[in-house]
Amino acid sequence: MNYTQRRALKLPATSSATRRVFRRPVRMARWRQAGIALLLGATGVALMLALLQLPERFDTFLVLSTALANLIGGVQQALLGLVQLLAVLLLVLAAIASLGLVVAGIIRMVRALLPQPRRRD
Repeated sequence: MNYTQRRALKLPATSSATRRVFRRPVRMARWRQAGIALLLGATGVALMLALLQLPERFDTFLVLSTALANLIGGVQQALLGLVQLLAVLLLVLAAIASLGLVVAGIIRMVRALLPQPRRRD
């Protein structure tokens, strides 16, 4: 690639220019890293203290058992709904099959009552 092509593409003229992707990331200041570490630690301790207060405020086992009962009830209702849907689908298929059988029976009856063409022997 010659100089005019580089200039038309607006590429850097020197090969020592590094692309932004390959540059080293700028490191954060130590005080900022320490501040973030303290904030994360304080948030974790506060969350632990809040979790320790839960058993005094709520009956934890009651909440857990209620949640599990609701989950099991929801799964039961979902399965019951699925079984009911399959039963309705089976009824619809049976109705369609009965209609098909009736139509086939009528067609056969009409064919049986129509005069038969004579065979040529």
